[in-house]
Amino acid sequence: MAILRFKALELVDQRRPITVVQSGERRSDTFGRNVFNLDAMRATMPGEYFKKLQSAVKQGTPVERSVADAVASAMKTWAMAKGATHYTHWFQPLTGATAEKHDSFFDLNSDGRPIENFKGSALVQQEPDASSFPSGGIRNTFEARGYTAWDPTSPAFIIETAGAKTLCIPTIFVAYTGEALDYKAPLLKSLAILEQAAVDVCQYFDKDVNRVNTTLGIEQEYFLVDRALFDARPDLVMTGRTLFGHAPAKGQQLEDHYFGSIPSRVHAFMLDYEEEANRLGIPLRTRHNEVAPNQYECAPTFEDANLAIDHNQLLMDIMERVAEQHNFKVLLHEKPFAGVNGSGKHNNWAMSTDTGVNLLAPGRRPKENLQFLAFFITTIKAVHRYADLLRASIASASNDHRLGANEAPPAIMSVFVGSQLNSVLDELERTAKLPLDKGDNIYLKLGIDKIPAILLDNTDRNRTSPFAFTGNKFELRAVGSSANCSSAMTVLNTIVAEQLINFKQSVDELIEQGKKKEVAIVEVLREYVISSKAIRFEGNGYSQEWEDEANRRGLANVRTTPLALDALIREDAADLFGRHQIFSPVELHARHEILLEDYIKKIQIESRTMGDLAINHVIPTAIAYQTKLITNISGLRELGLDDEFSQVTVDTIKAISRHISTIKTTVVEMIERRKRVNKIEDTRARAIAYCDEIKTCFDAIRRSTDKLELMVADEDWPLVKYRELMFRH
Repeated sequence: MAILRFKALELVDQRRPITVVQSGERRSDTFGRNVFNLDAMRATMPGEYFKKLQSAVKQGTPVERSVADAVASAMKTWAMAKGATHYTHWFQPLTGATAEKHDSFFDLNSDGRPIENFKGSALVQQEPDASSFPSGGIRNTFEARGYTAWDPTSPAFIIETAGAKTLCIPTIFVAYTGEALDYKAPLLKSLAILEQAAVDVCQYFDKDVNRVNTTLGIEQEYFLVDRALFDARPDLVMTGRTLFGHAPAKGQQLEDHYFGSIPSRVHAFMLDYEEEANRLGIPLRTRHNEVAPNQYECAPTFEDANLAIDHNQLLMDIMERVAEQHNFKVLLHEKPFAGVNGSGKHNNWAMSTDTGVNLLAPGRRPKENLQFLAFFITTIKAVHRYADLLRASIASASNDHRLGANEAPPAIMSVFVGSQLNSVLDELERTAKLPLDKGDNIYLKLGIDKIPAILLDNTDRNRTSPFAFTGNKFELRAVGSSANCSSAMTVLNTIVAEQLINFKQSVDELIEQGKKKEVAIVEVLREYVISSKAIRFEGNGYSQEWEDEANRRGLANVRTTPLALDALIREDAADLFGRHQIFSPVELHARHEILLEDYIKKIQIESRTMGDLAINHVIPTAIAYQTKLITNISGLRELGLDDEFSQVTVDTIKAISRHISTIKTTVVEMIERRKRVNKIEDTRARAIAYCDEIKTCFDAIRRSTDKLELMVADEDWPLVKYRELMFRH
């Protein structure tokens, strides 16, 4: 095993940046070149059908069969002109990854002659063999029928893999009986509900608002390691994270990696995946070194939430594929290395009207600010009311390793708004009046009224807050780097929609009682500010003081996934999602079951991998080195040199023995516990047992293994070390 480590290091030393041949064209000219976007539709579709399609998309109405046929014909012509030979319905099952089944345009007509064929029926619906996708008991394994249905709001695109081009059509995925088996279907429903609720509230302020679009910008953090080093670490291969590894002398404590010069091999990789992402219409704008060594981040421009999530899923696929070409491995696990930053996926969420107004941006006039405060405060109230659901939406085995760790938000849900807005809310609570004089506005109050509204960020940043307001948007920082953001966004959209609906009902009731509209709005907002005050926190979310304070405020601190997921099957969740037809009780229980099973499997795989490495690699290496030391002592004693040095060696041998014994004993205990836990029939109880009984063995095994790493000669240690994984590129 040690041979593999050193061969891998030799390979890394031989690596050179791969030359990325860029087209020389401007990014703006190549943007979306491989996307069947509006320009491609106009160029290939009859004008009548193009208008009908756009009308159906805008109104959210079904696409007529004749229009679907026209779209399919145009899509086939466009795709084949670009060299595509196959098409696929690209969907997002509850595995967390994307899925696709490729079908050829090639067909035989009734005379047996070869043709290229793609009809509207094939565009609109497919029936993949779905028996092995998670369903949480909605369907039996022997029942293979599931349907993918075209999502016309997300444009089709062409992916090239190994020289072959495939037309990918974004779709939802549902069971034969209609239940959602994916992430996209509930997301689309939540977006529609939020839009209607937001439009209704906007009517208080602007009668011209007819649509509200939910926008999202997803920052993607990730680690890069050389492929050879990755392959030499079985734990990385099997689990996505390092189960062992002593902290190097230098980690991130000097903060010299953050925003530093991008290494040349990494820069070449970034250029390559950015080029492909650009052709696929993914509007990446930012790239930089993150805090931990070999950790990086990219971020796009804000776009429609549904499209942003599709693009993020696609981006992760692109990054992993392009990394292979550059002899890298992308690590999307939330905590691949202990002791340094984990990776998140910050979701920057906002709402904007068809009149061009960002509903979460303060304005220049009191009326605009009242509208801003309505959406701002209502969102805070929603997070306070449904904090447990939001916590459940970001729960996973891998994110449990990150939450509350280096620069990750804690498991306690809280909202950071910044000192300026905090004072506005406090003033509203005290006086029930907006802190705005006639003709005055927030900008004037802050003394920066000459700065355009769109540039204003009147809050500080708080890395420890899971849900922070950052000037003109809320940033949900708790989502894990490997997650499908649909889960968190579906919950956020739904709870905010619910609160907006309640807000309008309360305001309307006060207006009916004879109160002026503005007075009614302020009264309801004041009640929201008071009742949700506990969720607002401006301090250090990592501190023990905050945990104690959160407990006094009655805020939940659910540290583990099996318990966090309980929120999905409570009566209030069923009532909320059922009322808005996002999830039926059956679908909620199915997702609860699927997520518990996923947790169990991931901890089980980590446990098995840890046991294998400990017994078959670590212990034999330690014993072999111990034997060398014993031989050395025997030689010294034969020479009559049984001195103080010999005693140091004896102490080392004893220490190695203690660590070997701890590892062996704990691994055996872990295996016995696993056998016992696997017999538990109830999925929730089994998941809790895996958390409380299996996972608790990890620390002792790791602690002794990492101590042995410091004792055993470097030339004998089999596992690639942290200093090599994080600093060699």
